[in-house]
Amino acid sequence: MKKIMIKAALVLGTLAMLTGCSGKKEAAPTSAAEAGKTTESAQATEAGKTADGEDTFTVGFDQDFPPMGFKADNGEYTGFDLDLAKEVAKRLGKKFVAQPIAWDAKDMELQSGNIDCIWNGFTITGREDGYTWSKPYMKNSQVFVVGKDSGIKTLSDLSGKVVEVQADSSAEKAIKEDDALLKTFKTLQTTPDYNTAFMDLEMGAVDAVAMDVIVAAYQIEQRKADFVILEESLSAEEYGVGFKKGNEALRDQVQEQLEAMAADGTCKKISEQWFGKDVTTVGK
Repeated sequence: MKKIMIKAALVLGTLAMLTGCSGKKEAAPTSAAEAGKTTESAQATEAGKTADGEDTFTVGFDQDFPPMGFKADNGEYTGFDLDLAKEVAKRLGKKFVAQPIAWDAKDMELQSGNIDCIWNGFTITGREDGYTWSKPYMKNSQVFVVGKDSGIKTLSDLSGKVVEVQADSSAEKAIKEDDALLKTFKTLQTTPDYNTAFMDLEMGAVDAVAMDVIVAAYQIEQRKADFVILEESLSAEEYGVGFKKGNEALRDQVQEQLEAMAADGTCKKISEQWFGKDVTTVGK
């Protein structure tokens, strides 16, 4: 009898645990997007909805990459790319969500559906097959930033110097593809973000920082620092919006709105607010 009572208690305990667990689960998904299906409609809303059921457009970005995307002094996320993305979301009737990410974890964030796209000075060159891309919307190049009085004038002057880049950046990729140049450096080291890189350069911990020319020029202007950009560049490239491979549905929606924004002057207006001129190439 005692054994029977013990077995019954165990069964009841197990049922209680199962009931408790099932009570924490959400209701069964009611749409293809929620169910994780791979239809075009599901892909277009992959990152989900708000608690009120509003469609979201979640943009992954590096919050230490001004002027493309960064945290302002008031704590708000802002930037040229984020302003473009916010306008696109508005025109699509979606709630804009700026989602800061670790740059070296961007692929995981995209694949998991935590973000809808990567939009943050994201270089197409060398990544053509890894994502579904928008058309290029801006030209860029990879350059070296050095101290004004460093004596470094050309790429050959970087011989024996310590150079720093952001981890998993286009600058790092460009340098590693130029083996002859790389071998001249004393050291090539990485850092999580360019704010740290500029502080390292200011303190003399590194001799040069390799980075996007648009970001370099903005950083130098904002910091009022005695830095210069070398005339010789590493590589020429273009920026685009990167979506999960195969997500043509959302890509097409975003591309349509970008082209409409270029046609009605919105891209030009946003660009002039950040750069004092139109640097966009949509529809040109």
